[in-house]
Amino acid sequence: MQPAISTILALDVGERRVGVARANTFARIASALTTLERGPEIIQAIQKLISAENASVLVVGLPRGLQGQHTQQTKNTEAFGEELAQALSIPVKWQDEAVTSRKAEAELQARGKPYQKGDIDALSAVYILEDYLRDNPEDS
Repeated sequence: MQPAISTILALDVGERRVGVARANTFARIASALTTLERGPEIIQAIQKLISAENASVLVVGLPRGLQGQHTQQTKNTEAFGEELAQALSIPVKWQDEAVTSRKAEAELQARGKPYQKGDIDALSAVYILEDYLRDNPEDS
């Protein structure tokens, strides 16, 4: 009997927005899902996505400085991740997100089509999830 197929969600957490990507545990192909605005209801919005997507794991991108050092954004993201871990019924995992936003913006520019900041955040979440899937082949 095959295990049930669920979804892994990934977040690119910023001060104003949270990019969200998803991949199911069978195909393991990451795609952009949405961008959420940060505000008082952000935890509830993420809980709704977890339920709607039948998510079994939530991956949070961990930002660091160019030399791998912790920054203020690292601390802010860690605090948000801790809040998520306490509020959610699924595991919250961390994934280094080195330069994912720059990579996403470069890709969107190369496409030559108009894009918004939220598009960068959602594509950054895709890169975070792809890295997590590569580094954690057992999560399915």
